[in-house]
Amino acid sequence: MKRKRFTEEQIIGILKEAEAGAVVTELCRKHGMSSATYYAWKAKYGGMELSEMQRLKHWQRTRVRL
Repeated sequence: MKRKRFTEEQIIGILKEAEAGAVVTELCRKHGMSSATYYAWKAKYGGMELSEMQRLKHWQRTRVRL
């Protein structure tokens, strides 16, 4: 099984850095990820706050149990 490398807090932080004006290629190099990963996160979590992301994860886990 693939190990999860970034926490939700880290993902939100990286997206916030990009929104603040950082260059995406530099962010990817700094954090050791691909640009495809960044754009996938942006599509999935773009504009979310940490509390919203945690609520989304909670509902996803609940839905899986049902």
